[in-house]
Amino acid sequence: MGGPVRRWRDETCGICPAQLLRPGGFDVVTRPRTELAYRPDLGWRATPDGVPVCVHPFRVGLAPAAYASAGVAVPSVSEAELLPPPEALVMPEDLADLSAWMVAHLRIASRDEMFSVVARLERQAGERFPAGEVVAVLRRVLTVELTRF
Repeated sequence: MGGPVRRWRDETCGICPAQLLRPGGFDVVTRPRTELAYRPDLGWRATPDGVPVCVHPFRVGLAPAAYASAGVAVPSVSEAELLPPPEALVMPEDLADLSAWMVAHLRIASRDEMFSVVARLERQAGERFPAGEVVAVLRRVLTVELTRF
């Protein structure tokens, strides 16, 4: 049934199973949760039972569902974007989720707001995370997100 969707390489987190697995090879949930932490032994986020899981549906373009664990049919993966849910706009506790937080804010920004949103994201993230890490994440995010405009 194929491999990962090509655009997922650039549009998903580095610890997302979508980096390596095909649609349907992982579950998709609405947001990060403690019990869905990155599992170094597996190479991605997973449930306690080891089911791979993506925690940012707006990045893979799939609605939340138990695709791998319950065999929910995978809809066509379209280029249409899902809007980030309100909880995606809340500053994460974990640096691993910083890029998704930035992407969520950029995906709801208009072209005219882009520069002010980027400045705000850098400032706010810098209050919680090391400045060098924030800039590195922001650069990675912008290389993909700016092409959307």
